[in-house]
Amino acid sequence: MDDTGAGPVVILGGRSEIGVELAQRLAPGVTVVLAARRADQLDEQVSAVRMAGATAVHTVEFDADEMGLHGPLVQRLVAEHGPIGTAVLAFGILGDQTRAEAYAAHAIAVVQTDYVAQISLLTHLSSAMRAADRGALVVFSSIAGVRARRANYVYGSAKAGLDAFASGLADALHGTGVRLLLVRPGFVIGRMTEGMDPAPLSSTPAKVADAAARALRKGRSEVWVPAPLRLLAFAFRMTPRSVWRRLPR
Repeated sequence: MDDTGAGPVVILGGRSEIGVELAQRLAPGVTVVLAARRADQLDEQVSAVRMAGATAVHTVEFDADEMGLHGPLVQRLVAEHGPIGTAVLAFGILGDQTRAEAYAAHAIAVVQTDYVAQISLLTHLSSAMRAADRGALVVFSSIAGVRARRANYVYGSAKAGLDAFASGLADALHGTGVRLLLVRPGFVIGRMTEGMDPAPLSSTPAKVADAAARALRKGRSEVWVPAPLRLLAFAFRMTPRSVWRRLPR
């Protein structure tokens, strides 16, 4: 079932490369809302989405870590634009693993943005969508969440928790008219990974957005990007720990 055109598309993380790419693919004929910090400085993103065919593009101030404002934000979006058609949670931080090992505050900041804030928004959004009996949620997990690695276990643990939560929420939403798409990309070449050597089966924001848009149209509940990454994830789980802990990334 394709209900992505029913109601506005909301991109939570309106500067995200993947989020804006996906917004462009979902834009034709719908209203798009880009939610981000410094929402008055999103001219480039607004222009790209408008050029992609959106009937209207709005911006709204949004800080993922201000969790007390998540509920009011969702209520405002529904009041101003009607029941949300598709909500894309496109925010997140990679963090600095070395710093996180030395400073608990940084480790907590990574987990708060990449896991706790996501849970908060997913709960508010799913409740609003249930009330409307329709809607789609798009959540971005990661190959990093399959098995936490020595080189990025703080980020990986947050993605593992998010993956588990989203999988459970998808099951809870089954039969309600609301659906959840869980996107599991590998290494994505973009601003977040600038300066890092690409890993095997790397992707780009455009390729991730293409795969997510196709999966939404087909009514799928999960998608690996690229598809062979599913096999690599299986290999990760089978790798002996003595070997796993020595992997560079």
